[in-house]
Amino acid sequence: MFSIIVAAGWPIWPLLACSVIALALVIERFTSLKTVKVLPPKLLDETITVSRGAVPGPDVVTKLESNSMLGQVLAAGLRALNANPRCTEDDLRAAMEASGRTVAHKLERYLPALATIASAAPLLGLLGTVIGMIEIFGSQSPGSGAVGSGNPAQLAHGISIALYNTAFGLIVAIPTLIFWRYFRSRVDEYLLNLELSGERFARHLNALRK
Repeated sequence: MFSIIVAAGWPIWPLLACSVIALALVIERFTSLKTVKVLPPKLLDETITVSRGAVPGPDVVTKLESNSMLGQVLAAGLRALNANPRCTEDDLRAAMEASGRTVAHKLERYLPALATIASAAPLLGLLGTVIGMIEIFGSQSPGSGAVGSGNPAQLAHGISIALYNTAFGLIVAIPTLIFWRYFRSRVDEYLLNLELSGERFARHLNALRK
């Protein structure tokens, strides 16, 4: 494998860097997008139950905020109500929406980088192949003794080495694209559920405010 990388030339090194970065980002996203860290199943019902009689104090709100990303959105509504018990429904929704935008940004973190790698890797591979082909055919001259001079087998071998770049670019791009699509759909699902949960909790706070 190392001999193939060396033979493919310098253009393959950026592809290796892209593969390492993509692997690190995929591992990070798998860790950060766990359901328990984003949208714990029973958190909304438990928060509504706890706040049914009265608005929880700052300590409870702080604990809720550190629980998960959904907890951050719910805590924003409780903080707004604690700060001003007479705040309007629009103020409550605005506070929760602001927190929701922050959470959405955290959920989408690094996804553009994955998409960029998935798009750029095939182009980098193609660039490496083109450079390799230019070097191979540029070295052809009668009696030069260069790779492929008067020897079709050597020329074919040189072309196959140049094509390693394209192959490696596709090897990097295809899994990265699959993971990007997977994480994109997962984030979209989380955002929808967060919006629905926030809407339900806003109605609960509005009733509590009255």
